[in-house]
Amino acid sequence: MAFVSQQICRGFSSSAVRNVVIKNVTIIGGGQMGAGIAQVAATTGHSVTLVDTNGDILQKAVKGIEGSLKRVVKKKFADKPEAGEEFIQKVLQNVSTSTDAASAAQSSDLVLEAIVENLKIKQDLFGQLDKVAPAHTIFASNTSSLPITDIASSTNRLDRFGGLHFFNPVPVMKLVEVIGTSATSQDTFDSLLNFSKKLGKTPVSCKDTPGFIVNRLLVPYMLEAVRLHERGHGSKEDIDIAMKLGAGYPMGPFELADYVGLDTVKFIIDGWSAADPSNPLFAPSEMLNKLVAEGKYGKKSGEGFYKYK
Repeated sequence: MAFVSQQICRGFSSSAVRNVVIKNVTIIGGGQMGAGIAQVAATTGHSVTLVDTNGDILQKAVKGIEGSLKRVVKKKFADKPEAGEEFIQKVLQNVSTSTDAASAAQSSDLVLEAIVENLKIKQDLFGQLDKVAPAHTIFASNTSSLPITDIASSTNRLDRFGGLHFFNPVPVMKLVEVIGTSATSQDTFDSLLNFSKKLGKTPVSCKDTPGFIVNRLLVPYMLEAVRLHERGHGSKEDIDIAMKLGAGYPMGPFELADYVGLDTVKFIIDGWSAADPSNPLFAPSEMLNKLVAEGKYGKKSGEGFYKYK
């Protein structure tokens, strides 16, 4: 990992800010991803402020974190209920909530954004926070498809801006993609790598390319499965079975697309297609477009390529 990090980071700029030890973390976005990251960071002893504009969403997020911790306790503290309850309370004490992102950022070592995949909204957020956050504070985005460079362009801390792409569900998934731009300093990148490791995750180093590593391979794979089905070369059921039994995948491409969300898959591929229209891997799918237009987003809506109860 150290060798890979050195190789991929050679182009990073130097920074006047020393290597930051991340202790105080502000997470913007109280949805499933933001709450999951908050839980993991709080569990590993970090002081976390979870921010959202909606107080009800924050309450729901904290309840979700508590429920997730209770499931952990059932496994790890089955014979020690008192120790389990103590563990839950200790973790929850590390989590505070706020509807004021600017105030939270003023005492943060890391501001991590996990909000809607909209470039302008992300740029506006970081542009505002850049004016109030301390000089040492690192900014990072959990985006799965937008260029980190474009998000960072709204700030004056390009050397202290990177990507931390977590995977859902965050408490379970071990991988974190750590993304550095051409302007990200080595100190910043190392701080993000070390932070990921302290969370108990396995980080991989990525350049700021479309989809980074996982989605760059995964999204075209899912789209090619849809095209295969559109051409009449295989049913979605048979394609899913083939990939599960032939390649050892836990889910077939149609099952996976429904799990990720067809609207999310479409959003990613549309963005890539607009940026590189000549790339056949990024060609849109009529079938996918039709399902999304009908509100069939997959598991979260009850129907996508398959129907769900």
